[in-house]
Amino acid sequence: MSLDQMLVRRLREEVADVLARQRRDDAAAGLPAMSGEDERQFARAVIARVLDAHARGEMASGRTPPTPQDEEEISAGIHAALYGVGRLQPLLDDPDVENVDINGYDNVFVQYGDGREERWGPVAESDDELVELVQILGAYSGLTSRPFDAANPQLDLRLPDGSRLSAVMDVCARPSISIRRSRLSRVHLDDLVRFGSVTPDVAAFLSAAVAARKNIMIAGATNAGKTTMLRALANEIAPEERLITVERALELGLGQFPDLHPNVVSFEERLPNSEGNGAIMMSELVRRSLRMNPSRVIVGEVLGDEIVTMLNAMSQGNDGSLSTIHANSSIEVFNRISTYAIQSVERLPVEATMMLIAGAIDFVVFVQKQNDYLSGGRLRRYVASIREVNGVDGRVLSSEIFASGPDGVAVAAAPIASLDELVAAGYQPSYALGGAM
Repeated sequence: MSLDQMLVRRLREEVADVLARQRRDDAAAGLPAMSGEDERQFARAVIARVLDAHARGEMASGRTPPTPQDEEEISAGIHAALYGVGRLQPLLDDPDVENVDINGYDNVFVQYGDGREERWGPVAESDDELVELVQILGAYSGLTSRPFDAANPQLDLRLPDGSRLSAVMDVCARPSISIRRSRLSRVHLDDLVRFGSVTPDVAAFLSAAVAARKNIMIAGATNAGKTTMLRALANEIAPEERLITVERALELGLGQFPDLHPNVVSFEERLPNSEGNGAIMMSELVRRSLRMNPSRVIVGEVLGDEIVTMLNAMSQGNDGSLSTIHANSSIEVFNRISTYAIQSVERLPVEATMMLIAGAIDFVVFVQKQNDYLSGGRLRRYVASIREVNGVDGRVLSSEIFASGPDGVAVAAAPIASLDELVAAGYQPSYALGGAM
């Protein structure tokens, strides 16, 4: 059976009406709101009743009712429309899908982990329905409702499976959506070694750097694997530590693994309401996080003036912080930070920014992506460079302690100034201590 999307939409609206009425009745009776899982179970029962009524109506009209298999597919479609991502759900259920780009409801491109890119069928009946889907997701994803309309034509959010969705409308001819999969939520440095993203020596170095409470900035281009690396480093942190994460849209999801991180507070930037009030920006959240007794502060992605607050936090004793930033090389990170600092409320001059960087950041880890055409176009992501910050002399002084090897993956390239601290934290370099590198 080819799933009748119009039928799914009609029945979904019936189920949604019943759910909304139940919520209103519970509130009027003073009953507590159903938990997310309880509501899903209730929705399944409502879906079954709606499908049964539909089947009886078809028979009364002399038409053939859906078969049990058809009903199962319709039920899954309704549930996905209510709590999932509608017709995008099969793509998110496919472990091989890497990214999804939508340029209008019927112009869909899917990128797979092996480097393939294919056209996909329509993910809605119209652009209006596509916008409606994003609006529904914006209303129920994250900590607060995020509008997506003419007054708010941009939206970033985390989908239920951890993927990142970015949507825009009205600034392009048709609504445009990009979904970046997050298939490696519970990732460790050992996994990255197995994938060929880092060498065992680099993995041991990074593990020791986290244990030694070094401040680490992860840099790279879009979709290079910065968030995956950040998760891997965060998963090296002991469960006893209290983590506070600050993000524009919840994505890291460290709190979903209580065995790894039982004490996590996740802050999410809040957008202004329709009157322009109520916004809580990243810089404010970073500042607030320092008052929440953090063992470490993790900033998901630096894109603006929160960099000054974060660097101040790092340089004032909040060691062991992690963050990511867009950059084209490890050395370019310092210029990128300076650009953000100049544009910030503080309007820091370059000289002051360089001093702040030198006192705050210990290591810059640069991750890179590359199509490996020799292996059939498979997309590779790997650590290509690690730079140690050594001081400041008008500019940030640094040394590239790990640089790209023959296959691009970083290998030891220069002495490490803080080697004694790392050795004390368990690092055993693959070369002889004090010897040539």
